[in-house]
Amino acid sequence: MNLSRVVEALLFSAQKPLSIRELTTAIKGAGAEDELSPNEFARATEAEIAAALEQLKIEYVQEQHAFAMTEKAEGWQLVTDPAFVRWVRQLFPAPKPARLTAPALETLAIIAYRQPIIRADVEAVRGVSIDGVLQTLMERGLVKIAGRAEVPGRPLLYETTQFFLDHFGLRALDELPNVEELRKRYLPLSARSQAAGAGAAADAGLESKESAVPPVVSDQTAPASPS
Repeated sequence: MNLSRVVEALLFSAQKPLSIRELTTAIKGAGAEDELSPNEFARATEAEIAAALEQLKIEYVQEQHAFAMTEKAEGWQLVTDPAFVRWVRQLFPAPKPARLTAPALETLAIIAYRQPIIRADVEAVRGVSIDGVLQTLMERGLVKIAGRAEVPGRPLLYETTQFFLDHFGLRALDELPNVEELRKRYLPLSARSQAAGAGAAADAGLESKESAVPPVVSDQTAPASPS
């Protein structure tokens, strides 16, 4: 038995991604009460476990396994290789999820790059009301309320969710293309100042409607940066 196989067993059994710290804790803590069968990996380090993860990742590719290793924001996870999805999907039939509309994707991109952001700032960029679009993004689990801005009217702030990162295959927001450059660009000030009060009033309805509807979205391409 080697460390890679132990890591593999943990990932295979887990129902969620596991961080290197979680893997280390599980590996080092195994068999602590069993004096007759000492844990040969009780002194495993995080560096050794990280190396084991990379070894498994390479092994799965080289040996063309039906599953693959993927790193998400919360940690590492075993997933079905995309090449086999069409067959696996037969075991889990489900309605085809609806795609996000172009206005929804544009709004999502603005929020992703400028978060936390108030509704008025998003509408200043888009030039239209985003009432329905914002509600859709919240129902899909892609956007959530992040608090209130310290400006007159104290409008709600919005930000993307953990599901947003998972869905678009991102470990962190910094992996969005050109994120730092776009965050430095100024928003249209006139629209922002005029709409802040109105945005706070409109937000009052959304705050009570933050939905628990399961996130469903089919477009796997990360939102393009807003122009």
